[in-house]
Amino acid sequence: MYLRLTEEQKMVQQTIRKFVEKELIPLENDVLRNEREGKPSISKDIQKRLQLKAKEAGFWGINTPEEYGGANLGQMMQAIVSMEVSKTFVPFQFGGSADNILYYGNEEQKKKYLIPTINGEKKSCFAMTEPGAGSDTQNIKLTAVKDGNEWVLNGEKTFITGGNEADFVMVIAITDKEVHQKSKGRQGVTCFIADRDMGWKSEYIHTMGEWGPASLIFDNVRVPEENILGELNGGYNLGLEWIGFARWIVGARAVGTAERLLQMAIDYAKERETFGKPIAERQAIQWQIADSAVEIEAAKWLVLNAAFTLDQGEDNRHYASMAKLYGSNMGNRVVDRVLQIHGGMGYTRELPIERWYREARLWRIYDGTDEIQRLIISRNLIKGHVKIGQQL
Repeated sequence: MYLRLTEEQKMVQQTIRKFVEKELIPLENDVLRNEREGKPSISKDIQKRLQLKAKEAGFWGINTPEEYGGANLGQMMQAIVSMEVSKTFVPFQFGGSADNILYYGNEEQKKKYLIPTINGEKKSCFAMTEPGAGSDTQNIKLTAVKDGNEWVLNGEKTFITGGNEADFVMVIAITDKEVHQKSKGRQGVTCFIADRDMGWKSEYIHTMGEWGPASLIFDNVRVPEENILGELNGGYNLGLEWIGFARWIVGARAVGTAERLLQMAIDYAKERETFGKPIAERQAIQWQIADSAVEIEAAKWLVLNAAFTLDQGEDNRHYASMAKLYGSNMGNRVVDRVLQIHGGMGYTRELPIERWYREARLWRIYDGTDEIQRLIISRNLIKGHVKIGQQL
């Protein structure tokens, strides 16, 4: 057992860190100003320019198979990269990737959707959540009814990340109501690839954060038979796979953000004086810094374990839930402490702390709430799917 990054992993980590420090962090003041003025955080042209710079440095399709032009660095590197990029709030993601479930498409679907997404020519989103069905998939209402060689979709999805910008959606719909009910939502649903020009509409949802998800409206949207992704009535498992990957990535983002915030708190505590001494000498501040450092380290190992398990081709869902639950809550605690250490300045929009404070609160909700993660973890243990002390 080797609990250290390899030399290659360290090299990639340092390269990404320098990219973030040189290319992204200098844009933070512009992003804060744009958001205060109600403008987009960053223009599409700047985003594209940054992605091309990263591509020149060899970072394109971090987890994309080499046959599709990617680097295929593995999930551990994905975790490390996510941690480093999350040390800034400048919206950025490396190009050359696609949703993991798109690889289940047939050759024609890969040509029409997967390849253009990897090349940055198309944008996708995944839609399962509905107004009355978040974690409880049994309450999904959106239906797909067969009509000749087409399926007619009716219903609504909500809180869909990227839904306002997407060219196509991978949407989960009921295709067998009876089976869906009998299986408590685990069967009888299918994943369809639906282009925006097939007729679905998106509506922006305003949130307390600086970005908004979308509601997707399907009103007699006709999708051809060949646009079924995977197998008919096999959409539930695709949904689980998509969400499972997203869960531990939330933990990775929380770790990266918390590390940057903690460094900000340490720097500020050394400079800010009260009653003739830097507040870094006050025990109340020292304990907040110490507690944050310990929790960040614990969350980091949970995330890396979830990624490592996936790299070994093993089921990481239990570990992904642990990483998501602990990581997201850790992030909330750290940003709260850092804001407290900064006092009134931390509450202003002159610093990004309050922005992260609002963003962090979402981590405990999307891609499976705290409550769902606790349900999964406890159920695995009670039913004996996972044994105490046998996780290594």
